[in-house]
Amino acid sequence: MLMLLSIFKKYKMQCGLIVIASLIMILFMATSPKTFLRPQIYLAFLSTVPFIGIMAVGITVVLVSAEIDLSFPAVMGFAGFAFATGYEFTGSLLVGVVMACAAGAIVGTINGLMVTKIGIPSIIITLGMQFLIRGAVNILASGMAKSMRGIVESPVFHALVGKVGGVIPAQSLWWLAITVIVWFMLFRHKFGDHVLFVGDNQETARMMGINVVRTKTLVFIAMGILAAFAGVLNTCRLQTWWPTMGDGYLMMVMAAAFVGGTSMFGGEGTILGTFIGAFLIGSLEAGIVAAGLSGFWTRFVYGLLILIAVTVHAYLRKRE
Repeated sequence: MLMLLSIFKKYKMQCGLIVIASLIMILFMATSPKTFLRPQIYLAFLSTVPFIGIMAVGITVVLVSAEIDLSFPAVMGFAGFAFATGYEFTGSLLVGVVMACAAGAIVGTINGLMVTKIGIPSIIITLGMQFLIRGAVNILASGMAKSMRGIVESPVFHALVGKVGGVIPAQSLWWLAITVIVWFMLFRHKFGDHVLFVGDNQETARMMGINVVRTKTLVFIAMGILAAFAGVLNTCRLQTWWPTMGDGYLMMVMAAAFVGGTSMFGGEGTILGTFIGAFLIGSLEAGIVAAGLSGFWTRFVYGLLILIAVTVHAYLRKRE
């Protein structure tokens, strides 16, 4: 009993979020039993929520470092374009994956160096990069989609978005694996200690011998690669790359991180909270529509949930 109390005290934010998510799911089950008491809806969530979750894990690390990245939706679309182009010219999905991740890493490197070396605020450089990349991709693609015919025959396709055991979408397992790896890197590795120290107090971290430039640059590179990988998975799932890929993900990804309990001020974050927050944010719209409400209610509920979650987290931090 004492052990359970100590665990609850240590992870009370995450426990509170689990309770909130459980109550919302119970509400959905009560209002739409024909939908939420069947496994099909949850398998559908496991097909679509991972794109939010993978990028939300990345933005959590960025926020912990006391920075922000608004360019990841465009990076998702840019990487999808690189992936489709690589496959178009080589016929290899693996080459396309490498090209996509390289594209994300390049954008992340530029963002990181602009912030750390030149001193441009991250919100400004990443907002500008968002418009720049989106415009460049539309110019290169002439606003036209790219169909990826024949990719279902590739074993790489099945490894990325196939059905494990004929049931579980592979992208959900990628999301789980990435979440575990990022959690380990942030809370059980020296690099994570550096990120937390830099986010808490950059000058103190520098005085302790931490390479602030390298740490923050690597954080932006990781965000770029994760956004790129989400773009690869989404392109594979749709079997088509669209110039608008990534649009609509900005607010959902940021909401997942904030609802999960990550601080906007840096030095503090929770990967488990982000994981739960992503599932919650990704399932809200389906629950609202299934309950008989119009889709217009979705943004209202998103906003209400964010305000409640942030207020609760702020109150708990203040008490601590």
